Amino acid sequence: MTEENKNPEQPQTAPQAQPEEMPAALKIIIGKKVGMTQMFDEKGELHGVSVVEAGPCRVVRTRTKERDGYTAVCLGFGHRKDKHTDNAAKGIFTKLGITPIRHMKEFRLDNIDGVKDGQMATVAARFVAGEYVDVQGVSKGKGFAGGMKRHNFSGGPASHGASDRERAPGSLASRRSLGRVLPGQRMAGHMGMDTVSMMKLKVMKIIPEENLILLNGSVPGAKGCLVYIVRTVKAVPKPAVISAKAKAKAAAAKTAPKKAIKK
Repeated sequence: MTEENKNPEQPQTAPQAQPEEMPAALKIIIGKKVGMTQMFDEKGELHGVSVVEAGPCRVVRTRTKERDGYTAVCLGFGHRKDKHTDNAAKGIFTKLGITPIRHMKEFRLDNIDGVKDGQMATVAARFVAGEYVDVQGVSKGKGFAGGMKRHNFSGGPASHGASDRERAPGSLASRRSLGRVLPGQRMAGHMGMDTVSMMKLKVMKIIPEENLILLNGSVPGAKGCLVYIVRTVKAVPKPAVISAKAKAKAAAAKTAPKKAIKK
């Protein structure tokens, strides 16, 4: 091999600086469903939990009320190859100095102070165990389903010669008045592939080194599906506060001597 065909050693490049973290007050992140498992809490109770790989996400752009009419933050999750990215998107990612993003989602917020393009959003900085979140995703597609599977109908009797009506939906319309099937009648049809939101799921555990968040309960979608995690809009239960009087009473009951049992 001649000298001009040899590959020279690549110069050592300086490590890139860690991107700035998005304000932790914004409880939003994009994740990918990994699956389900079980875990014990501090009380020893067993819970079925959903494992979600949440983030890290990058702030692709922001929306302001003065410029766009509303305030929002667009987060990006995952990466794709340059050849699968159009030129308009390449310009945005080149300006930010990041590789092309695969999935983007815009979250509308009331306040986006401190948010800048290119910031990083990690799950460890956003959520802690004990918080409650809402998770949105697309449910599994079931194809064409009958009334019993799709709407939980009970079906017809299995006796008295009605062998062909066991899984029938029953009557669909009235006989004389109107005499037609009204819109919205529950019937057989396409099932699944709907946008589903699971409300007020408790964060059981955060694994920051693997960007994992464990949620108490089920999450819509199959393994590998995208989910959007935000702060819950439901009322959150307040932690029980034990008064000093109750604490003193409990302590006295523990230290009180036991009465002798008379035989």
